Amino acid sequence: MKPRRNLGAYSLLAFFAVLASGAVLWSQLLQGKADRNSVTFTDITDSSGVRFRHVSAPEKRYIVESMSGGVALFDYDNDGWLDIYLTNSLTVDTAKNPKSARSALFHNNGDGTFTDVTERSGLGYPGWAMGVVAADFDGDGYQDLYVTCFGWNHLYRNNGNGTFTDVTVKAGVSDGRWSTGAAFGDYDRDGALDLFVANYVNFKLSDLPRFGSSRFCEYHGIKVQCGPRGLAGAGDSLFHNNADGTFTNVSEKAGVSDPEGRFGMGAVWTDADDDGWPDLYVANDSGPKFLYHNQRNGTFKEIGMLAGVALGDDGNEQGSMGIAVGDYMHTGRLSLFVTNFSDEYNSFYRHDAPLMYSDVSFASKLAAISIPFVGWGTAFFDFDNDGWSDLMAVNGHVYPQMENYTQRILLFHNDRDGSFSEVAAQHGDALTVPRVSRGAAFGDIDNDGDIDVVINNLDGRPLILRNDGGNSNNWITVKTVGRGRNRDAIGAKVKVVSGDLVQWDEVRSGGSYLSASDLRLHFGLEKRVRVDLIEVHWPDGRVEAIRDVPVNHFVVIEEGKGITGKTGPSIQRRSGAGQKFLTAGIRKE
Repeated sequence: MKPRRNLGAYSLLAFFAVLASGAVLWSQLLQGKADRNSVTFTDITDSSGVRFRHVSAPEKRYIVESMSGGVALFDYDNDGWLDIYLTNSLTVDTAKNPKSARSALFHNNGDGTFTDVTERSGLGYPGWAMGVVAADFDGDGYQDLYVTCFGWNHLYRNNGNGTFTDVTVKAGVSDGRWSTGAAFGDYDRDGALDLFVANYVNFKLSDLPRFGSSRFCEYHGIKVQCGPRGLAGAGDSLFHNNADGTFTNVSEKAGVSDPEGRFGMGAVWTDADDDGWPDLYVANDSGPKFLYHNQRNGTFKEIGMLAGVALGDDGNEQGSMGIAVGDYMHTGRLSLFVTNFSDEYNSFYRHDAPLMYSDVSFASKLAAISIPFVGWGTAFFDFDNDGWSDLMAVNGHVYPQMENYTQRILLFHNDRDGSFSEVAAQHGDALTVPRVSRGAAFGDIDNDGDIDVVINNLDGRPLILRNDGGNSNNWITVKTVGRGRNRDAIGAKVKVVSGDLVQWDEVRSGGSYLSASDLRLHFGLEKRVRVDLIEVHWPDGRVEAIRDVPVNHFVVIEEGKGITGKTGPSIQRRSGAGQKFLTAGIRKE
């Protein structure tokens, strides 16, 4: 033990310096809390002009009637404003009439309102729709849609004039099973986006499981719909893009066909070992989750157990639905969050090293509060722009026979020490209203510099949450444009440096639940006033650096050309058309 020293003049100065630094730290903490608490999520559904209602049978006697409700935020006409697509479902009683439920496309008018353009678009009646994923699969500069369904999926090619053409048959991607989550990614790095489709159970309308008929049709002693346990799984699909408008089913050859028939739900491409090759993570209901490691030769090796991302911390299988990916601790490694069924807990896997994760669900304070909830759509997003990724999970039971059938949203604020605080009640009454939510998509729908949320609710109206106050902190939003056919540059990694703050993210397809979020990458910067560096690691391996970028701008970075478009935030959210976003997406015939 060191001897104590007298508190002389030097020590007094040091003592007061510590007090002063502590006061500064405390002031910064209070400021951060004040910034966060100034954010309100406002329900603007009524004023937005989005008139839509998801359809489902009231009693949900069959599992197929409980799972639908995807949403996509994507800019179908390249005007710089995110448009909304909402999927709708049929019921067992209406299954023979595909027009009894209408999915819908809403055009963003740039003034806080949307116009229903479904009929002209040709996207209204895909059948018993489940989810949706958006990406430019043919490299013409316009984002296309892939809609997963119970029965027959649809690939809609964007014609660039406000209409879409169903090219499913020509492309060869119908699948035909009960499909759920889907994701585009260039797994072989040939420059063309491939497509993975997760499938759920082998459900047949001609052989309906009888409500409450077995132990797989009861929950807490109450008779409910049957499944997924007790039903056969459907297997998954991987379609290789042939770069000519067609795809080839390579599921078995690639090793991702799921021959054991797990109940696939969510899917996302993400580079789990930072080798530049996209890996694939699949959330399975009532079974182990899959992490497919890309072997760089057209095949994958399933390593979920070895990597530590297959099961819960207690070794049990979980009923997994949605997936969020994010670098919540600024390590440069992307961690995985998964929403699960009630009586379990949402799983959080910290990425410690390439292909090595630790379950920190409880240590991060994300698990305990989630146990009563059935979680679905989710994402990491920095709702207060303080430079630290926060997290949202939307919820709702599958059994209307349960008292807690409707459930509220969970919003977690990043406490910067590896843990999160659940703060929904502090950020608007809209977050505390119980609903039966499914898909959730995240993006800046009013281009004002903070992230908004659109949620599709089962058998009800959607919820459009406008973020008010998140842009009191600074930010930067990056749109990547790749060379060749992968115009969205899906798979690109982006590093943003602003003073002492270093953030990483990647352009990825899939995630959440049945939904597609904005492909632009948004980075909060707190009070920092300059972006020192934006470094883009393109999917083909090239690295491009852009220095000294002003904050509070949307920037377009085109591969090999640097910044080719830049605009400030919209200031006409409630009155006026706003400004046109500069884009490098040019259609090629």
